[in-house]
Amino acid sequence: MLTLDKFEEASRIVGEVTLETKLVYSDFLSGRTENKVYLKPENMQFTGAYKVRGAYYKISTLSPEEREKGLITASAGNHAQGVAYAAKCFGVKATIVMPTTTPLIKVNRTKSYGADVVLYGDVYDEACAHAYELADQYGYTFIHPFDDLAVATGQGTIAMEIFKELPLVEYILVPVGGGGLAAGVSTLAKLLNPKIQVIGVEPAGANCMQESLKRGEVTTLSNVSTIADGTAVKTPGSNIFPYIQENIDDIITVEDDELIAAFLDMVENHKMIVENSGLLTVAALNHLDVKGKRIVSILSGGNMDVITMSSVVQQGLIFRDRIFTVSVLLPDKPGELAAVAETIAGVQGNVIKLEHNQFVTTNRNAAVELRITLEAFGTEHKQQIMEALEEGGYKPKIVRTSL
Repeated sequence: MLTLDKFEEASRIVGEVTLETKLVYSDFLSGRTENKVYLKPENMQFTGAYKVRGAYYKISTLSPEEREKGLITASAGNHAQGVAYAAKCFGVKATIVMPTTTPLIKVNRTKSYGADVVLYGDVYDEACAHAYELADQYGYTFIHPFDDLAVATGQGTIAMEIFKELPLVEYILVPVGGGGLAAGVSTLAKLLNPKIQVIGVEPAGANCMQESLKRGEVTTLSNVSTIADGTAVKTPGSNIFPYIQENIDDIITVEDDELIAAFLDMVENHKMIVENSGLLTVAALNHLDVKGKRIVSILSGGNMDVITMSSVVQQGLIFRDRIFTVSVLLPDKPGELAAVAETIAGVQGNVIKLEHNQFVTTNRNAAVELRITLEAFGTEHKQQIMEALEEGGYKPKIVRTSL
């Protein structure tokens, strides 16, 4: 069971391998939400995520015989690194089954801790089923990423640290995938203060816990679709589900577009890289209908590969109208391109890319198409650029931006 004594024991044990992730007060998020918002930056852990807490504590509870068999787990990345690192600390072998869609940075870092990595399946659930098969075949000891009370106890140590720093905390926002983190954090938080509100946050495209709570039983989604790969889980844990039912006050779901905006907010205002699953609690702040409350958003991890990071930044700039593409038609004669550029420069627009299509009509003298990708300060500035082009007689049309 998840008891206060076990949480205290886990806090002492995981302290051997975790870094101190002190709360960060966010002036930006506090001002925007009219609350007092603090960030719990578990993305700054040595392995880049909170998962090392549950993995290390779980392994500490195993017998020497169970460890010597070798460990195995399935993970979309962060639990993989936690188990690999913890296994290295205990001097035992670890095999990690990861979905084929796992970001390369998580695969490589897992290997760097000495674990054997097997890529299998498109989502966590498929990788997990294969890991169980390997455990049966080779006799490995399975370390479940979330549906294990010892693992959940280790993850719950985050709440202990939050209360030590901010005893008067009123809300804790916690990401939800399979539910281990949420179960541990919410249970300990309620033990320390029964009046606290603990809100779980899921991707809208992978809301297995929300559906399970609605139906009153563990429910499997037919499919999941989200950029938050660390929480792309079809079925929540059955062992931890009763703790979620008892201690989670509400579930908020977040769309992928909101995670993209949250990524830019964290980079620009906190100079911090947080992976999409870790951004769930930042995006959820916009859904909380409260004012003047002390709120802690748990940033669960920061293991994002540079390709994903680049894509998120580009999409974020497009969503915020800081990059956009227009199509204009103009006669194919000398000076026309310069005239368009001068019009844009007149309202401080910045041209990023030009595409000149002479074959949009059979009469090139009548019109050729010019696609212009521009940088703007935001929506208002974008509108100013569009109006200037319109006044110049170019009749601009917004088209899909592709960088």
